[in-house]
Amino acid sequence: HLAVEWADQGIRVNAVAPGTIRTERVKQLPDEPGGSEYLAAIEQMHPMGRLGEPAEVASAIVFLASDDASFITGAVLPVDGGYLA
Repeated sequence: HLAVEWADQGIRVNAVAPGTIRTERVKQLPDEPGGSEYLAAIEQMHPMGRLGEPAEVASAIVFLASDDASFITGAVLPVDGGYLA
């Protein structure tokens, strides 16, 4: 486990697990046959009823890299609107 191996050197090892994020590619789905329906179904699978935004994933990464997370290591942070809940 990398978090354990590197902890004594002050190195924190964490991961971000994003759900479906509204990337440029995902924004193109409505242009494809059945894409709008597929996108609507994916949105409803997330308890928050929407897709995530790239900035929301970036904010989670910034938090984990910040001093505010100085005692967090070995964690996987879902940024998925409750999909895994």
